[in-house]
Amino acid sequence: MREKILKFLLKNCPKGDLHLFEKTRVKISCIFIFYQRYDLMDNILHCLNNQIFDNNEFEIILVEDRGGSARGQAFTDKFQSLNIRYFAPENNWGKMGFMRNFGLSKASGEIVLFLDDDTVILDNRFLGSLYCTFKNDHTLDAVQSKGSASYALIHGRYSYHDPYFFTNRCMAYRKSCLKQLQGFDSNFTGQEDVELAIRFIAKNFKVLQSKHLEYYHPPLIFKDSSKGYAVGASFARSKYNIFIKILLLANGTRWLPCGILPGLKNKYMARFALGFLRGFILNIFGKPQKKVDYL
Repeated sequence: MREKILKFLLKNCPKGDLHLFEKTRVKISCIFIFYQRYDLMDNILHCLNNQIFDNNEFEIILVEDRGGSARGQAFTDKFQSLNIRYFAPENNWGKMGFMRNFGLSKASGEIVLFLDDDTVILDNRFLGSLYCTFKNDHTLDAVQSKGSASYALIHGRYSYHDPYFFTNRCMAYRKSCLKQLQGFDSNFTGQEDVELAIRFIAKNFKVLQSKHLEYYHPPLIFKDSSKGYAVGASFARSKYNIFIKILLLANGTRWLPCGILPGLKNKYMARFALGFLRGFILNIFGKPQKKVDYL
């Protein structure tokens, strides 16, 4: 029912900001946006290096935020067997929507796989299985892999993890679909993947939730409300009309009452919702967006 209402309200939803796309030359483009956390980036590149998939049939696009670094660029030398292309944009630092679009503009894959630096893929047949999933069903526009929480047993982390979610932790799209959506909203500093999902659903694209494609990712930990603030500010300043923005506000703050309940998950999500509320309310009236750390 929620999807039906969303589709009705967003018949003429806004588009993203990307207009230029590379010609298709490989089967899969793996796109990363990262900043520092080199050990994590090293780990996921090892995962991709172990894939049983022709290295000439997929590429890895590394987009390093904040102007890049020598350590980030060094990955191209360390993993010479992989087809890695490294970029360090000189502007719009911290805007995840812009960075995603930048990486997407360089992608030459028929399929685009968005990954996080702290994503872990243990199955060395993952890329091959992913490509076959798209090849065997030409009506598919996107594939959601099954996510599980990594290091969930360590003290201070909760084990909850939504197995299927529109997130760039490990989400694959047919590039033709992303062309129609014109990529991401470049002004989003966080949850640019959620904003893309809104438009994806509204356009009635087809997504498959795969039980056979699996990945691991740390559960969400919100040490403060800064990320919630940045996301709330992004939606407040987005291209949607005021009615849709009010609905987005309601959705973004639905976890607030859970703050009085026990459990780390409830505490973290309530903290995010509080930041979202502050960011949305302050920025909807034009207050300059608060500077936040990299998300």
